[in-house]
Amino acid sequence: QLQLVESGGGLVQPGGSLSLSCAASGFTLDSYAIAWFRQAPGKDREGVSCISASDGRAYEGDFAKGRFTILRDNAKNTVYLKMNNLRPDDTGVYLCAAAPYCLSRVKTYWGKGTLVTVSS
Repeated sequence: QLQLVESGGGLVQPGGSLSLSCAASGFTLDSYAIAWFRQAPGKDREGVSCISASDGRAYEGDFAKGRFTILRDNAKNTVYLKMNNLRPDDTGVYLCAAAPYCLSRVKTYWGKGTLVTVSS
């Protein structure tokens, strides 16, 4: 079965850290750009970060710069999103997607998401 599976979400206090994983099964990630999105309750889905397949270049939303880091481990067929200094407005479901390239509107695969809750 071809799928992406996110993990690593949970409850964290403001200022804390989490590391999310996006693991692929049934296909290899190294030929895809992998993007992280998030969706907060009552809000539209927004892009968090993306890492390209060709050169490993990373793109980040303004809110993520300096706090979030996207990493690719092709040997483990996994992409990570390391999040530091989390804020309550980072709360939401975090999803990963595979695409031909980072700016592609077409996503080949989607995961089902992992919930991140930032609260004291």
